[in-house]
Amino acid sequence: MKSFRFRLMIAALAIVMGSTIAKSQTNADTPPAAPPHHGREFGMGPMGGPMMGFFAKQLNLTDDQKAQMKAIMQKERPTVQPLRQEQHKFDLQLLQYVQNGFDQAKVQTIAGQKSQIDSQLIVQETRIANEMYQVLTPDQQAQVKQMVANHEARMQQRMNQAPPASPEQ
Repeated sequence: MKSFRFRLMIAALAIVMGSTIAKSQTNADTPPAAPPHHGREFGMGPMGGPMMGFFAKQLNLTDDQKAQMKAIMQKERPTVQPLRQEQHKFDLQLLQYVQNGFDQAKVQTIAGQKSQIDSQLIVQETRIANEMYQVLTPDQQAQVKQMVANHEARMQQRMNQAPPASPEQ
């Protein structure tokens, strides 16, 4: 389990870094894109937003590294974007069962279909993250590993401090 979480964190970190680089190098004349689903655009990962700049700055990426990561992101966008659109389609279907009455069998079917898309997306994002991770120097890779270890330690500490859930009465 720890290995999976580590790989997932590395994947998210690499995706975040790539998105930061891509966003930092976009042309100022380019019109803004439509808002992404749930505030997530390919490459933002679970941390998204202001954290992206933090990782790029923290790792002190060279201009060459930024260019390489931007190229990876641009190359992979056509692969990932349709999967995100499929996720969105399933989310909208599920929302109908929240707002218009719950049907467990239908929700279970949609959830199964969505899980297949989620699985494909995880594979693609992890592959992309690995590609971007390979762009980093050994020192930068060590920094990423340390950041992940620190994050994992904080998460574990929070989980250990969480009060037990009380049963509803």
